[in-house]
This record gives sequence, structure tokens and C-alpha cells, in this order.
Amino acid sequence: MAHPTRLFIIEELAKKERNVSELTAMIGADVSTISKHLSLLRSEGIITDEKRGTNVYYHLKCPCVLNFYECVEGVIKKKLEENTELQSI
Repeated sequence: MAHPTRLFIIEELAKKERNVSELTAMIGADVSTISKHLSLLRSEGIITDEKRGTNVYYHLKCPCVLNFYECVEGVIKKKLEENTELQSI
């Protein structure tokens, strides 16, 4: 999950389902790169997919992963606050 592209994909899928073409256009990478990221996220059980005609749509399967990001963000903010306090002493 730590790759910035995968983080972006997760954030976008939290908003709504997307297909590879949409994600490719948003990220600006080639289809094979986005497909590899999606494959990894799917194998880890974070996303799921649904084929409709010739398109495959991806959904966030595990929305609780977003809570993890909030937690990490809180830890980073706290660390920055502590460092700022130490520098002002």
C-alpha cells in the first residue's frame, strides 16, 4: 500500500468505483502500470473488481483501510508538533 500510486487509487476508489481507463487518465501512467497496482491491491483483499461488458470496475472492498491513513496522519502531525516544540526551547 505504501506506493503513492496505490494510495491514490485507494483514495479514489473510496469516492466511487473506477475502471482502469479512468485511473490511467487521472494518474498519468500507462495501463500496464496501473493494472499491476490494481492486481496487487486485489490480491491483498483491499479492492475487488466487477466485469461489465468490456470494462472492469474496481471497488474499495475494505473501507476500514481509510482509518489507517487517518491514524498515520495523526502520528505524523503529533511528531511534527513535538519537533516544533523542541526547536522553540
